[in-house]
Parts: sequence; C-alpha cells; structure tokens
Amino acid sequence: MSQIENVNLSATGNVYFDGKCVSYTFHTADGTRKSVGVIQPAQLTFGTAAPEIMELQQGRCRVKIAGEDEFKEYTGGDSFSVVGDSSFDIEVLEDVHYVCHYG
Repeated sequence: MSQIENVNLSATGNVYFDGKCVSYTFHTADGTRKSVGVIQPAQLTFGTAAPEIMELQQGRCRVKIAGEDEFKEYTGGDSFSVVGDSSFDIEVLEDVHYVCHYG
C-alpha cells in the first residue's frame, strides 16, 4: 500500500514512547479507521484494544506477539496480526514505516 486515496486525516499526530513512535489516524471513504506512522529504533511494547494488522512499508524489526515464545523478523512488504486486548513487543532495527489496519 504505497498510496491511500480518499481519506479523512487527523492533522495532529499521536506521539508515543518519548517520540520513538509517531502516527496519524485516518478514516477511509467507507469509515474504516487506520493509522500510518514511523517507529524509530527502540525496544517497545504496544497494547492492542482492537485487532490490528501491521503492514510494514519499509524498515526492519523483530516482533513477539503476546503468547508466542520467540521473536520473528519482518521487513518492508511484510505484515503481522495481533488480536484485540493483547500486546506485542517490537525491536525496531531500522526505522519502520507502517500502516495499521484496525478491526
């Protein structure tokens, strides 16, 4: 997904982890909520309220989803899913540019 058409974008960013992650929420024409952002190199834990699909546009990271035993590596073009009311640990090795799909 290199370009997203016909969206309503919130111009105020969501800043997490002292600026290591900045994302922008947007809604597609059908009302679906998504976000797009960048995570800088760090080791972080994200909680999920709703199910999420993280689609990496570029970068490199290692991810361990709650309940799994090992980290898996992901790069641009890969994606991973996390159930709602859960979490995942991410070790960002190179700036990760992503689109997050909710629900």
